[in-house]
Amino acid sequence: MTNETEIERIINSELDNAEKIWSDVKDEFLVKGVKAYAAMTESFEPSNIPGFPFVKNGEGKVGNFTAMVLDIRNSTKHLLEAYSSKKGVSQLQRVLYETTAMNTLGLLCVNDYGGAITEFLGDGFLALFETEKPEAVYKVRDCAEKCLKYTKEIVNPILKDRYDLPDLTIGIGIAYSKAIVTLIGMENHFHPKAIGECIYRASKLSNGNNEILYDEKIKLYWPSSKGGKLNFIEKHHKNAIDTKGFTALYK
Repeated sequence: MTNETEIERIINSELDNAEKIWSDVKDEFLVKGVKAYAAMTESFEPSNIPGFPFVKNGEGKVGNFTAMVLDIRNSTKHLLEAYSSKKGVSQLQRVLYETTAMNTLGLLCVNDYGGAITEFLGDGFLALFETEKPEAVYKVRDCAEKCLKYTKEIVNPILKDRYDLPDLTIGIGIAYSKAIVTLIGMENHFHPKAIGECIYRASKLSNGNNEILYDEKIKLYWPSSKGGKLNFIEKHHKNAIDTKGFTALYK
């Protein structure tokens, strides 16, 4: 398990790299950054989808997954609206540094709990966890709670200290369902993808402010035990018509 000191070291190292990127490309960054982003979000054979190391052309397989979507709130606003930083950080620099720090934290936490980030979404990421038994949801919860905790305790202080940036707010959505794992694209350009309700619903639930929202199916799937210490409370949110969301409160 990656400890806090190591997480802090790695995030700072990745931010050093991000600063070098900015210094090297500056005005050309937007164009080159789009290409780099496209390369980063593509999946190639072999697959990194948990439980499916290889995906065969013309074949679809069904798996049980818990999807976790982390969203950096107001990231578009951060890009479009100027912020007066004592360190002279522009809007584009700000988004670069914020997403670098959060994606690095996400990779470390998700890997620690046996999941995989299958897509970087520009303002966050999608992680998938194989969920063949109900007890598997515990590691997803623990991963999400650690992402939330370390955003507050590690990422935000680093961004403040290095760039005089205000605290990031994140939303995390967690949902469970079956999904089809297959290849999309065409010859020489195939990409392994998981397609399922859990991904859609997790995305809809990632709109909280420093909170984790669970979908109804994962609430029902959650292991029950006598004297359990977790209560799911329905949360009214802007996407509630499409997807019910629940917070998990400890008794």
